[in-house]
Amino acid sequence: MSKPIPIKVIIVDDHDMLREGLASFLRAFHDFQLVGEASNGNEAIRLCRELKPDVALIDLIMPEIDGVTTIQVIHQENPDIHIIALSSFNDDALVKASLQAGATGYLLKNISASRLAGAIRASHAGLPTFSPEIAQSILSRQDSPIVPSGNKLTQRENEVLNLIINGLSNAEIGQRLNISTYTVKNHVSNIFVKMNVSSRTEAVSQALQLDK
Repeated sequence: MSKPIPIKVIIVDDHDMLREGLASFLRAFHDFQLVGEASNGNEAIRLCRELKPDVALIDLIMPEIDGVTTIQVIHQENPDIHIIALSSFNDDALVKASLQAGATGYLLKNISASRLAGAIRASHAGLPTFSPEIAQSILSRQDSPIVPSGNKLTQRENEVLNLIINGLSNAEIGQRLNISTYTVKNHVSNIFVKMNVSSRTEAVSQALQLDK
């Protein structure tokens, strides 16, 4: 039986100690392969052009080019790279800006090793990934997301959206709600149509537009 292809990851952070800590963490997992490190946005953009990683962990506060701009450039040039924003700040504006720039997740730097590993795997699978505090902040802002008039989400669709925000896959949502994966897919499709979005990350970004 052949070994699974490891997820290629780059780390982008201007703090040497944090990069070293993340590098040591990644090397402890057989399904991750650290392929590069960068200390600023310019280096990150160059590495992504050269190495084409699967997942990029990008700090938001860096010299030369800020993290949000770095994410935007990388996403425009390499849309297949899944980007997770790293930050010390639970800030709605930063979360929204990161998602709109092209990030698929937003993690606080105090996240546990096991959650970070799960987030990298989820991001590689195309699922939104958030620290628990971020997910709770998004959920606490909305009872029903902004949708065009007459297209209000049903109670079940809101339940599915909440689980999407928590990073669950269709299969996991089905297990949680005791419905089939096929039914979940239909709910997700309806959510996308009603919210006028084309991805889970866009749906989360839309939810962030709600007023408190």
